[in-house]
Amino acid sequence: MVGVVGTLGASLLTQSRADRTKRMEMEAAADQRREERDHAEALLEAERARNRAEESIALRRACYITLNTAARQYLTAQVHFMHALRNGTGIEAALEELEARRTTLRESYAEAQMIIPLQVMADAGVASRRLNAGYGRLKQIVASTPYNQEDLNAFEAGVEQSWALLSEMRQQMRFDLGVDTDPASGTDL
Repeated sequence: MVGVVGTLGASLLTQSRADRTKRMEMEAAADQRREERDHAEALLEAERARNRAEESIALRRACYITLNTAARQYLTAQVHFMHALRNGTGIEAALEELEARRTTLRESYAEAQMIIPLQVMADAGVASRRLNAGYGRLKQIVASTPYNQEDLNAFEAGVEQSWALLSEMRQQMRFDLGVDTDPASGTDL
């Protein structure tokens, strides 16, 4: 009887150990699959984050290009209008160009307000206000007929400041995009 009980007990003990070993193996496999799934999800999330960062940079780059181009063209149109007033020729065409460039800058500036970081927006705001002040000054000059050459000379003197502000804005944009490493080290490009 002891032999039968021993044999039965040994087989039950062996079966119990086999079940426990199998259960441990299954738990280890489940843990392995869970770790692999977590790792795959982490890789996927890292890929998504990298894609979002790349999309953000591409969006900011496109916005910067549009804003920089619009601001430069607006200032150039102001200078052309000033020369037209000074020479007394092509005033209407220059005024139409000025109005079109002003509208383009306003649109690109409005887009930039929704996209670009605050530091860059601060420099863009300063440049935009300066350009709009120049526009206002030109409109005042036009309102006084005949055009006062001293007022035109004063406007022309302020053009350098406008170009400098556009240069500062552009440098902040380049820094934000990682083109330059120091926002203050850039030169006028």
